[in-house]
Amino acid sequence: MDVLFVTHSYPRHSGDAAGSFILRLAQALGQTGIRVHVLAPSAPGLRERDEIEGVSVHRFRYAPGAMETLAYTGTMAEAVKASIGGKLAMAGMLAAGARAVSRLRKRIKPALVHAHWWFPAGLQARSTAGKAPFVITMHGSDVRLAAGSGPGSMLMRRVLESADGLTAVSTWLAQQAASVAPGIFCDVAPMPVDLGAFNPAAPGERRARHVLFVGRLSVQKGILDALNAIAASGPSTTADIVGGGPLEAEAMALAERLSLARRVTFHGALPPSALPALYAQATAVIMPSHEEGLGLVAVEAALSETPVVAYHSGGLTDVVKDGRTGRLVPLGDHAVLGAALNDLLDHPDRASTFGARARLDALERFAPAAVAARYRAVYDEAIAAHRRRHD
Repeated sequence: MDVLFVTHSYPRHSGDAAGSFILRLAQALGQTGIRVHVLAPSAPGLRERDEIEGVSVHRFRYAPGAMETLAYTGTMAEAVKASIGGKLAMAGMLAAGARAVSRLRKRIKPALVHAHWWFPAGLQARSTAGKAPFVITMHGSDVRLAAGSGPGSMLMRRVLESADGLTAVSTWLAQQAASVAPGIFCDVAPMPVDLGAFNPAAPGERRARHVLFVGRLSVQKGILDALNAIAASGPSTTADIVGGGPLEAEAMALAERLSLARRVTFHGALPPSALPALYAQATAVIMPSHEEGLGLVAVEAALSETPVVAYHSGGLTDVVKDGRTGRLVPLGDHAVLGAALNDLLDHPDRASTFGARARLDALERFAPAAVAARYRAVYDEAIAAHRRRHD
């Protein structure tokens, strides 16, 4: 069985972090006999046809080469809002992507088209509705895009209603989708994680009172709240900060004001291969995100037996069980966040117990074989629904 993935984010080369969970899903599905083809936008230096770790990739042009910069960096929304050039590039991406979906569907004749993110991929792939079974998976940023926007919510509802199957990577996202399009059924089916990359710490590898933050340095990821909580946890706490983003300069300045400069290391963005060692060294991972779609960082931490301290928000409530595998505190209260963090740092045995439970939960829910079996069932249900709708 052939399946066509449509996405704006996908690894550009082996080891690239962009959309790496989608590659893992494609590989896991391959183990069940499903051959995945991926359609993604072009970018400078990328070939039109490629194969990455055994998965075929097709890329479409959507703007002059210098303007093909919307995808892969996680800054698409900001780039579109910032300039007319960004808006024109997005218009080109939507139109060119729809044409590319149609061409590739006719060439490979997939049993099903699977769009990752309702926007832009779901909108691009919507043209295939009625012609082939069509599934959409929501990952988080696409749902936040429509929140609070009348036109955005209306467009999202129309796109979702055209699909034969809908999934979201967390319970919270499924609930958000249902609030936009009442009456739809949205299944919960997370993405797989790389079980081989993330393992419990070796004896002596954990550092006492050491915290890790991984994510964009942005308001949504809560980097400033993380720094305030680290400062509140006491003068002996140290931390690694991994990621770049619009608040990088502000975060560094805040670290200076909080007297954290000598205890916090800003690494910038790091390749995925650098992360397992950092998870294993940390006593806890801090994730004060707002409306996280799922929070793969929390899953990676769990596989490393590193407990997570986070806000009770978004998909993190699927991953972190308060008082069992980590700590969840009220959204926006960085004082309580700091106290919860300090409690785990003060009680490393408790942190270790939480981490061990978290790993067992993650192995059960996010192992590639389990996720592939879930999506295989989603595909079978969508194919049957398509037949009922169009026969």
